[in-house]
Amino acid sequence: MIERSWSFNPDSDRYLIKLYRPNYLNPVRYQSRTNDKPFTPLFSALESSDNDLDKVEATFQISFKSRLWATDDRRFGFWFAYTQLSFWQIYNSENSSPFRDTNYMPELMATWKPGLSFGGFEWSLLGLGYLHQSNGRADPISRSWDRLVAQIGIEKDNFALLIRPWIRIDDSSSDKDNPDITDYYGYGDITAVYKWRGHSFTLMARGNPAEAKGAVRASWMTPKLIGPLRGYLVGFSGYGDTLIDYNFKQNAVSVGFALNDLF
Repeated sequence: MIERSWSFNPDSDRYLIKLYRPNYLNPVRYQSRTNDKPFTPLFSALESSDNDLDKVEATFQISFKSRLWATDDRRFGFWFAYTQLSFWQIYNSENSSPFRDTNYMPELMATWKPGLSFGGFEWSLLGLGYLHQSNGRADPISRSWDRLVAQIGIEKDNFALLIRPWIRIDDSSSDKDNPDITDYYGYGDITAVYKWRGHSFTLMARGNPAEAKGAVRASWMTPKLIGPLRGYLVGFSGYGDTLIDYNFKQNAVSVGFALNDLF
């Protein structure tokens, strides 16, 4: 799965564009709690009569990656990737159905196929890259940070495991938007993917054990239903489903359609 996702096959095109993280539209996302606090100054300035966010909204993600260069055997290459994740209060007509938050995530990375085997597993990916994540907003709801992210991917049959440790590289000491973000996001995440009869099950976990904070995300993607589209069900619990909620804990479940899986 990992080798195919990163086009390590020597016959693959040296320069190409591919889908990256899941591209999906979930028209219904229910959240157990709404994080109204970051928006309170804005609502007050607008003298809005209804300052509440809806617990039901929509969410969608657009994500692609492009290989900029690769060696002749395709085992080493440089990539650019872009992911955009939006949370849309589409049913909140009292507040003109605003976008609650949109996260922009450009990446530059180098990838290599180790091609080593151990314990029945194949070590299929070793990567290192730079990731910027921000919501492109002004104070008081501006959020952003920069990271160096490593990727270690191993797989066996229908199971794949992606381990991503990271280091924050922007100046957290002078950051007024989210200086304590690593308390909630931690210093890495682990994602497991298992495929069975066309179904795909994914579990992601991250956090900071020292602060007893973190998050888990579980998803189920069905076999193809209409053309390339698959049913997509996502459950989330913890901090930081989106940057505006990085220090806000909630449970959420969303359902809709996806175009592609992670692998």
